[in-house]
Formats: sequence, C-alpha cells, structure tokens
Amino acid sequence: MKIKDRLALYFTLISTLVLISVLVSVYFVFIRFMQADFFSRLTDRTMVTAKLYLEADEISLDSLNRVRERYLEKLSGEVIRIYNAQNKPAFIEDAQQYWPKQTIERVRREKRVRFREGNAQVVGIYYKDNQGDFVILASAIDYGTMRRVEKLWKIMTVIFLVIFIGLLLSARWIAQRILRPLDDFIGQVKRIKSGNLNYRVEEGRNQDEITLLARNFNNLMAELEHAFVLQKTFVANASHELRTPITGMIIGAELSLAQERSSEEYRKALQAMLEDAGRLEEIITSLLALAQADLEYGDPRQENLRLDELIWELQQEWAQKDPRCQLLVKMDNLPEEESLLTIACNPVLMKIALNNVIGNAFKFSDNQPVTILLNAENSEISLSISDTGPGIAPTDLSHIFEPYYTVSSYPGHTGKGMGLYMANKIVTLYRGSISATPGEGGKGSCFHLSFPNH
Repeated sequence: MKIKDRLALYFTLISTLVLISVLVSVYFVFIRFMQADFFSRLTDRTMVTAKLYLEADEISLDSLNRVRERYLEKLSGEVIRIYNAQNKPAFIEDAQQYWPKQTIERVRREKRVRFREGNAQVVGIYYKDNQGDFVILASAIDYGTMRRVEKLWKIMTVIFLVIFIGLLLSARWIAQRILRPLDDFIGQVKRIKSGNLNYRVEEGRNQDEITLLARNFNNLMAELEHAFVLQKTFVANASHELRTPITGMIIGAELSLAQERSSEEYRKALQAMLEDAGRLEEIITSLLALAQADLEYGDPRQENLRLDELIWELQQEWAQKDPRCQLLVKMDNLPEEESLLTIACNPVLMKIALNNVIGNAFKFSDNQPVTILLNAENSEISLSISDTGPGIAPTDLSHIFEPYYTVSSYPGHTGKGMGLYMANKIVTLYRGSISATPGEGGKGSCFHLSFPNH
C-alpha cells in the first residue's frame, strides 16, 4: 500500500473514531437528558397528585379545578398510586396493589426514588400530611423520547455516512497534495542513469522532510558523481598524461637498439629513458594525489611555486616537443618581491593544469602561436592564455569545464573532454578560478586564471 493510501486510511480511521465518540456521546447525553426531564415531569406529577388528593380539603374548588386542568394531562401508560401507612392504595379509585411492599418501603426509607421498570420510568416520594404518612408512586412510558431517539439515531447514521465519505475523499486529496513533491521526487529519481549522474532533483522551497530528503539525495548524488567521475578521470588522465613519457621511452629504446652504439651513446640513451621514467613517476604520483584530493576534498602535498619560472619552463618544453608550437610569454606588473609571484600548490599538478589549457589552445588554433600573459598584483596573480583559433561558441562556454564535454564540431578534435575539467579541478583546488571568453575582436579564445598570492 502506498504512503498516501496509508495516510488517507489512518486519517480516516482516526477521524472516524473521533466522530463516533462524539456522536455516541451526544446520543447518550441526549437520552440521559430526556430521561432526567421525564423523571422531573413524573416527580411533578407525584407532587401535583399529593396536592390534589391529600390537600384538596385545604384549597378552594376553583384552585383544584385549575390545578387539574394545568397538570393532569395524562401521560402514555401512566400509573399513579397513593399508599397509606398500611401500604394499601388510597384515594384513587383503582385499588389494585400495583407496586409490591418492598418498593413502597424503599420509598419510605429513601424519601425519594427514581428507577426504571422495563420501558417505564418510575418516581416515588414520601409525603407527610395531617391525614397521615403516604407514599406516592407514578410511572409512565416516554414514547415521545423513544420516537425522538429513533429519529436522532437515523439522523446520526446519515450524518456519520456523509462525514465518513467526506473524510475519506478529503484525506485522499490532502495526502495526494502533501505527497505530490514526493511523487515528483520519485519521477525525477527515475530519470537518473549512469550517463547523467550530474542530474539533480528539485529541492523545493518548503523546509519540510521531503525538501530535506531531496537535499540529502542531491548531496549523495554529488558524492556518487564525484566518485564515478573520479574513476573515469583517473583512466582518462593516465592515458592523457602518461602517453608522452612512455612514447619517449619507447622511441629512445628503439633508436638505441636499431644499431650498435658506443657505451657513451648507450649511457645517454639510458639517461634519457631514466629522465622520462622520473617524469612518468612524477605524473603518476600527481595523478594519485589528485584522486586522493578529490576523494577527501583536502589539499595534497604543497610547496611554494613561482608561476613565472613555471611559465618559462613550459615555453621550453613546448618548443622541444613541437617546433611549430610557439608559446609567447608576456609579463606585466612584475613585483620585486618574490612572494608576490609565488603560490602554494603541487608543482606537477599545476603544470598539468597549465599544460592542458595551453595544449587546448594549440590544438584548436592548428598549432598557431599561443600567448600567455602573467600579471601580478598585490592581492592575486592572473594568467591569460589566448589563441587565434576559431573560438568557442557561446553555447559551449558554460560547459567546457564539465567532465567529458567535448566540442566535437571542430575539425581534428579527438579529445576526451577531460583536459579542461582537470585544469578547472586543479585550479579550484588551490583557491583559484578559471574562465573562458572570446578573444579580442571575436577571434580565438582567452582563458583567464587567477590565484591568491597569499
């Protein structure tokens, strides 16, 4: 059974029990009230009877007639008896002994009694008069109350059925309305697949349990997406970053084995391979550090790095890697204090981040010159990396830093959509920011990186 059905059922049951309790209470209170009222009327009858028959000699004839006309309207099944000190009927023509002596003596002891005999209600009083001590008993059947109770029962049954149906329908409507956000939440959760782990459900504006559930679910999805992306990222990063040193080692080994060489030449070849192996080790260590940083949201091993020295190093490496790739370096507002050019980071990770941005610039500009501008101010260090390629479409600018997002429409593009994601991840890891804008005159693209220098 669904939650909304259970809520509607529980609400209806509780409301029905309350309604039944109220109706039953009203029913019995009404009966008790009508019985008490009828007992009062019977008591009045006994008092009037005492006045009429026991004190008739003390009042005028006119007064006696008025009392008879006013009070002696006969009740349904009415029986009135006056018993003398010998417990025998007196004054009234019907001399039948209607009530037993035990009942008469009870009235003498208790002075005033009320009780029921089947459907009849009975009232007895003890009355002392100058003619003697008398017991007056009166009984009657309250058919009027019975009819009223029967009508009341029918009315209450109809009211109960109408209210019960209304409660059931309203409870169902209320449950559907309250749990509608939960239905929306379930529908949105069903849309999440392995290919769209970045999808988030709507949290809503109400600070209720469903909003908290959606919020916690989104946090969980963020963790799952992070772990899932991390798994793919590591594989993509490994293939992206390890290819160059491994290729260098293979080429060096093949060239060395192609023909006999001198010991010095073998030593140089082994030295080059050793350097590539060291670079490979640094990259693997950095990738593991990045993965660990992603998992723990903490900083990996850091040291002070001068960005200007890293840029000159990158310029030399790109020139050696491909003579066509000219990295033009410009410096602006260089401070005299070394600390204003220094940031705390993992040097290898930072190198990977800048290399990814520079590599993208060369790739999309067909290896045309790429310009990097370093600007150091009192509060931050900024880098601008610009190219002369076709630029990035406005619709792609807001997505280029997402994992696995590729701009496949550009000729020759074979990337996996991880380079800029890695760069953004590393830059933000060190409290930096990265963004992209169209180049000057709408030609090419410009990536802006900034870091706090203290």
